Amino acid sequence: MSIVITVPDDLWEGDSEGVITAWLVNDGAEVAQGDLVAEVMVEKAQYEIEAPSTGVLSITKQEDEVVEKGETIASLES
Repeated sequence: MSIVITVPDDLWEGDSEGVITAWLVNDGAEVAQGDLVAEVMVEKAQYEIEAPSTGVLSITKQEDEVVEKGETIASLES
């Protein structure tokens, strides 16, 4: 079963776009629910994204890509 990892709608205020500055876990790695998997920069503020469940990470958006709230950036295969 696949679970998507999205940029949370409430991660920052306003409608600004963000940029993925770092993946903290490699593509294909096993992660546990709550593990930090990515960092997103918005207007000089850094935000962290956690894994919503346990599984194998499949990255769909790369570092330095622009992302919006609600956008899918990766998925987890359980």
